[in-house]
Formats: sequence, structure tokens, C-alpha cells
Amino acid sequence: MRIQQLRELLQYVIECRYAMSTLYARLDSYAESPRVKLLLEYYQFHEKEVATQLADYIDSAPPKLLDTWYKDIIFEDFIKRCETFNLASDMTCDQVLDLHMSLENSLIELIETTASSSHCENTRNMLLNLAQVERNHLHRLVHSSLRMDDL
Repeated sequence: MRIQQLRELLQYVIECRYAMSTLYARLDSYAESPRVKLLLEYYQFHEKEVATQLADYIDSAPPKLLDTWYKDIIFEDFIKRCETFNLASDMTCDQVLDLHMSLENSLIELIETTASSSHCENTRNMLLNLAQVERNHLHRLVHSSLRMDDL
């Protein structure tokens, strides 16, 4: 995936979030463990919420910021990764958590890479703040996931 404008990056991250939610729904459809199913449902909901929040941000962000141009921002085909990834039906909560952390970290790295390529300080700061918010969400999500094991 080649990204040329900040608006495209943020829209792509939204699409990735929906792809993650779809992946979790697919895994949920054949997962055997009730705990794993609960975790996958939680992740599905979370990804949809994050996508909605990011879409709201795009709607309210200054157009000048969103129109920032980039050169040579290339990212893996994240959506295809979500479409082709599989786990066995006896998947564990740890496997699902590892998958989620891997996917989240890939998106955070994309945002941070784009931030480091930003020449405008406002754009760089916005992206670094977004990456930090994503890391905080991931941290809370991991703690929530681990608490589910205590139930």
C-alpha cells in the first residue's frame, strides 16, 4: 500500500480496523472456547469503536492538515493479512491476544513512521499523539484481556 496524503493514511487505518473486526468475527465463528469467543467479540466491538472515533477525527480535522503530502510511505497489505490469517478452532486466549498485539503494533508503527516523515511540526505532533493514544488503548486492552482470564 502506497500512501500519499495524511487523509489517505487515516482512511487506510480505518479500513484496517474494520478488517481486524472482520477477522475477529471470522475467528469467533469457529472458536471452541467460550472465553476465546468472549475475547474475540470484545475485540470486534473495540475495533469498530476505534474506527468510528478516527472517522470522527477526520471529519473535524483541519483540511490543511489532512492534505499533507508524503513521499514513499509504503505499508504491507494489512487488509490481506487480516483476510488470510487463521488460527485453529482450539485457539487460546493467549494466541488471540498475541495476534491482536501484533496487528495493533503494525498500525502504530505505520503511524510513527509517517510521523517521522512529516516535515510540518503540527502534523508530526498530531501523528505522534495519535500513536500514543493507540499505545494507551492497546495497554488498557491487554490489561482488560488479562483480567478476563481471572474470571
